[in-house]
Amino acid sequence: MMLKAAVIGVGSMGQHHARIYAELPGVELVGIADTDAAMCERLAHRYRLRSFADYHELLEETRPDAVSIAVPTSLHYKVALAAIERGVHVLIEKPIARTVDEAERLIIAAEQARVRLAVGHVERFNPVVIELKRRLAQGELGRILNFRAYRLGPLPMQIGDVGVVIDLATHDLDLMRYLTGSEITRLYAEVQHVLHLSLEDMLTGVLKFANGATGTLELSWLTPTKIRELYLTGERGMFLASLLSQDLFFFENGQFTDEGWPNLQILRGVGEGSMVRFRIQKQEPLRKELEDFVEAVRQTRSPTVKGEDGLIALKLAEDLIRSSREHRVLIYGEES
Repeated sequence: MMLKAAVIGVGSMGQHHARIYAELPGVELVGIADTDAAMCERLAHRYRLRSFADYHELLEETRPDAVSIAVPTSLHYKVALAAIERGVHVLIEKPIARTVDEAERLIIAAEQARVRLAVGHVERFNPVVIELKRRLAQGELGRILNFRAYRLGPLPMQIGDVGVVIDLATHDLDLMRYLTGSEITRLYAEVQHVLHLSLEDMLTGVLKFANGATGTLELSWLTPTKIRELYLTGERGMFLASLLSQDLFFFENGQFTDEGWPNLQILRGVGEGSMVRFRIQKQEPLRKELEDFVEAVRQTRSPTVKGEDGLIALKLAEDLIRSSREHRVLIYGEES
């Protein structure tokens, strides 16, 4: 049985959603909606489907089983709620909503309507993240001591309703929880307003995890080159994951023994060992994300990234902003 899919918002990300739905076996792309009529017409001609200026008309006339929502963040709540109330399964591009309150309402509405609610934290489906998670689960790094995330690049001109924290931090906060398997219990942040008076365009954050690890987060819309890198330091060495090139490296601690980390500090400290570059089959993360969403709908199971995951990432991002405004450390979870 064909699953009918639609896309609301066909800007830079939504166009890729439409392309992939049109290519997925067992999926029929039945319509797209956007206020940009010229863009809609071009895509509708390419995929031989109907386009709509009003997403309500799209939902009513095409009656999709599932929909991707790739509109500006400030519109996530009302567009997603309209789909959920019609019994349509929803994938919302991250962040899940503009505010925590809106996110909580969407989760409740989806539960009441018994529809799947997925959030587009696409990095979870990046092959380098999947491989890194597998190796961490096997204990190849030993105990995780520190996590550093860098998400830097030029200002995206199409984003004007949220700052760099809500737009970008949600990615790495979700990855940090996922890869460490631990919740954040303490955080502090500093932001800068350079190009925006009301919205932040740079952030430096310091995090503490329940398992004892520390973390740092660097975000910027003022960097003239795009960087997406993760560094995980542990007892056995350090992993470096490039999210853009999908390359994974391991820098071995040449002094490590199975007796554990404390003996290293007492005896010889850390020495440089060998470096290994792992071979990873490169894939398009968004395609894997949409495949997961489609299968979640078909199998009546939870998607890999649920609404609750999006809610936690958004709350942490809001806390980073609050910490910077109040100039104080925020403590919660197991440390509260």
